[in-house]
Amino acid sequence: MTSRARQRAQVPHTLESLRQALDRPCFPQALSSLPLRRVLAVRVPGATELRPARLYVPRGRVRGVVLFLHGGGFVHCGLNSHHGICCRLARASGAAVLSYDYRLSPEHRFPGAVEDCLAALDWLAGEAWRWGGPIAVAGDSAGGNLAAVLALLARDRGGPDLALQLLYYPSLYGERDVPSRHRYAEGYMLTTRLMEWYAQQYIRTPDDLRHPLMAPIHADSLAGLPPAVIVPAQCDPLHDEATGYAAALREAGGQAEVRCYPGTIHGYLNLYSFMPWGKAAIRFGGKRLRAAFAGQDPVRSAG
Repeated sequence: MTSRARQRAQVPHTLESLRQALDRPCFPQALSSLPLRRVLAVRVPGATELRPARLYVPRGRVRGVVLFLHGGGFVHCGLNSHHGICCRLARASGAAVLSYDYRLSPEHRFPGAVEDCLAALDWLAGEAWRWGGPIAVAGDSAGGNLAAVLALLARDRGGPDLALQLLYYPSLYGERDVPSRHRYAEGYMLTTRLMEWYAQQYIRTPDDLRHPLMAPIHADSLAGLPPAVIVPAQCDPLHDEATGYAAALREAGGQAEVRCYPGTIHGYLNLYSFMPWGKAAIRFGGKRLRAAFAGQDPVRSAG
């Protein structure tokens, strides 16, 4: 085979092959797990069935638990692709981290992932005493969207109380436009065209793009939400959604901190094994979680 023919043969042609290609760790799983006390494969309730999950327990005293929701446009990625991230987040935070495998689109469209994640959060609320009591939600990209949505639902349903929402380059605006979608439309990993494709796989109708459980910026009110730590990528179509959401939370009387690392692109947490800012962003999120679980103010800056 020629080099070009080999490249063509390696390009995924089906959704299944795309998922297989993208649900791979960026660092050997066994090495990532070494600093932790244990990593357990578990089954956790979803909306319709028990779903796979992975529990990461750090060494020493565990002071809280984090429900972590992976990115991947609601279409791909999973427990393996985010294994190293969760290992590092557990170690940095001193908290247990539950990585949850919600149902993916297009087989299970909106609000299937939301319903799964809510069921997982309800289950975790009943188990959190095992890890010190406090609960936080976290996620990257589509997972950041789901974490923000869970914060809204927890407020509106009267619980569980969340110590923090940690959102890495989240998708939050749905159809509402922002300048960064044009500024970074091409050439920075995630393109605007790819964003539109992901949305088409996830939503049922165009009206979903204005639903607050798809686009939290459309919520009637953002008051009364848990403190937010939001970590955008600088060169990302979603950048202004992260900063805009933080500003909206503050305007509603809430707490929100933004930390942006220079030159970063969407998905850079998955590149932590060779991108220093990826490691730094995970450590930063871990420190904020540690502060929240210790009863301290986790938000240090409004900028």
